[in-house]
Amino acid sequence: MTHTKKMIPVPEWARRLSLTLGGLVLAAAALWPQAGSAQTAAATPTVQLPDFTELAARVSPAVVNIRTTERRGSSASPHEMDPNMEEFLRRFGIPMPNRPDPRRGPRGDDDEPRQRGVGSGFIVSADGFIMTNAHVVDDADEVIVTLTDRRELKARIIGADRRTDVAVVKVDATGLPFVKIGDVNQLKVGEWVMAIGSPFGLDNTVTAGIVSAKQRDTGDYLPFIQTDVAINPGNSGGPLLNLRGEVVGINSQIFSRSGGFMGISFAIPIDEAQRVAEQLRTSGRVIRGRIGVTIAPVNKEVAEAIGLGAPRGALVQNVEADGPADKAGVQAGDIILKVDGKAVEKSGDLPRIVGGTKPGSKSSLQVFRRGKLQEVAVTVGEFEPEARPQRAGTQPSPAPAPAKSVLGITATDLTDAQKRALKLDGGVRVEAAEGAAARAGLREGDVILALGNTDITDLKQFASVAANLEKAGKNISALVRRGDGVTWVVIRLAR
Repeated sequence: MTHTKKMIPVPEWARRLSLTLGGLVLAAAALWPQAGSAQTAAATPTVQLPDFTELAARVSPAVVNIRTTERRGSSASPHEMDPNMEEFLRRFGIPMPNRPDPRRGPRGDDDEPRQRGVGSGFIVSADGFIMTNAHVVDDADEVIVTLTDRRELKARIIGADRRTDVAVVKVDATGLPFVKIGDVNQLKVGEWVMAIGSPFGLDNTVTAGIVSAKQRDTGDYLPFIQTDVAINPGNSGGPLLNLRGEVVGINSQIFSRSGGFMGISFAIPIDEAQRVAEQLRTSGRVIRGRIGVTIAPVNKEVAEAIGLGAPRGALVQNVEADGPADKAGVQAGDIILKVDGKAVEKSGDLPRIVGGTKPGSKSSLQVFRRGKLQEVAVTVGEFEPEARPQRAGTQPSPAPAPAKSVLGITATDLTDAQKRALKLDGGVRVEAAEGAAARAGLREGDVILALGNTDITDLKQFASVAANLEKAGKNISALVRRGDGVTWVVIRLAR
């Protein structure tokens, strides 16, 4: 028997409603991706690269080309130039440093002025004061400044400081355009910056990039600004500018294996440069404080081994005889943590802090010595270019009857003559090292001044202290005199 489903008739109004609803669903599905994309686009901010055109036009008139000449025999160029670059410059008729200018004819005798180098600078006052690098004008017999309006003016060197590589020159002119000085403390890593200078003598070349890092410790007296702005020979002394057109640095150095740009450039922070420039304008030289010590960084392993905790401060490797630190009682092996309450976070901070202290003033040093903090009062001296740490004496000669310690160190007592020569009151001389001592870097001729935080007086006491430290089962720190300086080494005991 066959069953047939009964068909129920659908009213016309129901059929029309179904068709209408279906159409709405299809339309919504078709429109939904577009609506989502529009919302996504609206939510994503549009990032635009900065436009440097207005900035370059506004600041360029205050940036100058600096050309120097000399009458003495020329020296070799500080930068070996790529042959292709030489050919490029030759075609443009641009003279190259330490090479004869073909537009001036053959070179004469040694009394004839000859081009020595090309650099950059920027005007800081309407009456013609210009800042640049010291190495741009160093040893120059004549300095010629070229403005953007093609005027050439002779400049006189007001002063140059080699340690910071800052110089000030002056031209006799008035009403000159000048730059605005920015706040380096507001400069941020990743911020856009621009440079204007004369790379290879190509005047008013504009390059741009970002701040890669701040406080780069590449010099004794300056923490540099690192950028990826293209800087080449001839850019030296030119300004590094923020997007407000303010100078935040003086382009000074590049890291390069070829003499050309490799993506890492360094600029002198303008606040540091201004402090130097102010002294140069006032007295023609920079007066710095000094205490007469040779220093080194403190690493994490040494800091933990001697009980300092975090690596900080400056390790005193050598104390200049009869210098300010020596007279105050600072000892080799001390770690200087503060100067007049200012923290010495890393060794490079010490010369900057002391260098900025007025000579003749009394300063308080906080030092870490043999596990304890001490305050030392020192009268700051004046830094003289010819001052050098004095050698403490010759390497001590071996003494008889060496004894072997528990640390794998064969050592002897110092003779009276050796103590006098090294200006030491105690310590033992390493004759040989093996095992853990050798792995720590100890070698013949080293003088061990302390183990842990205990001063070593003689061989017998050395053996006793070493045995006790070995029983404790911890790594042992040793203060070692090597040559003219001292350093900490860590002897890792086998577990």
